[in-house]
Amino acid sequence: MKIEESTSVETNDYKVIIFPASRAFTAKEVKEITEKLYDFLSTWAAHGKPLSSSFKIEHKQFIIITVDEEKEVASGCSLDALNGVMREIDQAYSLGLFDRMKACFTENDEVKTLPLIEFRNKIKSGELKDIEVFDFSKDTYLNYLSNFKQPLYHSWAGIYL
Repeated sequence: MKIEESTSVETNDYKVIIFPASRAFTAKEVKEITEKLYDFLSTWAAHGKPLSSSFKIEHKQFIIITVDEEKEVASGCSLDALNGVMREIDQAYSLGLFDRMKACFTENDEVKTLPLIEFRNKIKSGELKDIEVFDFSKDTYLNYLSNFKQPLYHSWAGIYL
C-alpha cells in the first residue's frame, strides 16, 4: 500500500527513511520507480519475516519509505537490501539520492535544490528569505508529518541567518 492511498488515521509512529533526489522526477520515472518499489517492498523481509512497509513519492522529488517496526524491526541486512534497490534506482535515473551535501527548499511554491555550500551562502547574503526548508533527518512518521518542511527560521538551516 502506498501511504498516499491510505484513508485510515495513522496511530503508529512508523520508522521513516527519506531519499531526497537532486531534481524532480518525470512522470515516466515516477511510474517506473513506483513499480520497482511495489515489487521490492512486497517481498522485503528481515531474517525471513516480512516487513510491514509502505512508500510515497512526495513533491515528485522525495521517496519516503515507512516500516511498522512494532510488527517487525528492519535489521541491518534488510536496510542493506533497501539501500541496494535505492542505489539501482539512483543509478538508473541519475537522481543523487545518496548525496547528502544538498539542501531542498520551496520558494514561491516551487521545490528547488542547491549544493549545501551555495545554499548556505545565499541565506547568509540574504538572497533566500521567504523559503521553507525540507529536513531529511526525520526518522518517524509522525515527526515527518509535522516537521518535514518548515519555514527557514524554524528549520535546521536557521543557523545560517
